[in-house]
Amino acid sequence: MKKNDYIWLTLLLAIVLFLIIPATRELFKLATQTYPYIMGFIKFAILATMGELLTIRIINKKWIKPAGLIYRILVWGFLGIVIVLVFDLFNSGVEKLLMKGKLPGRPSGLTLAFFTSFLMNMIFAPTMMAFHSITDSYIDLSYKNSDLKVNMKTVVNKIDWSHFVSFIILKTIPLFWIPAHTITFLLPETYRIITAAFLSLALGAILAFANR
Repeated sequence: MKKNDYIWLTLLLAIVLFLIIPATRELFKLATQTYPYIMGFIKFAILATMGELLTIRIINKKWIKPAGLIYRILVWGFLGIVIVLVFDLFNSGVEKLLMKGKLPGRPSGLTLAFFTSFLMNMIFAPTMMAFHSITDSYIDLSYKNSDLKVNMKTVVNKIDWSHFVSFIILKTIPLFWIPAHTITFLLPETYRIITAAFLSLALGAILAFANR
């Protein structure tokens, strides 16, 4: 293991300990309840970026700073804010649908968690993933080719939409995100966003090893 490996693992361990130790865990819960959007930004800005760096490390067998790292962090943070909103939106909406009998089952427990995850990933996830692909493509083109005029056409054309649909949408959503988010929505609300951020980190590592 190299120095940067230890730095990454130390940071991950520090985050886990922060969530485990009772005193800091209470601070985390209070901050999450009081400032949900700010905490959503911080959680994804840190953990999802760590996942992206880990993915690059696994694929290239060395740590490489991606182009426009600060902008990638800001994009992850923005997505964290959106996910805080979307989690509440779909969870509350599905609960009402279950209460009105417009979905089968009771408005609690596994039924609520599954339908929330299923509908959120079928309706919202593709849009979010497409947005993230576009922002990544824009950052890559802006930094890697200074002579190229970066506009929406060049950004969209850079993306492999066939792979996006056949793999990202048709495989990761049903095989990973729907089951993973079902478990997430079984957890107390305070821990759902941090769990979603950890899942982003985990999926990046899984796909990186598969790519290798």
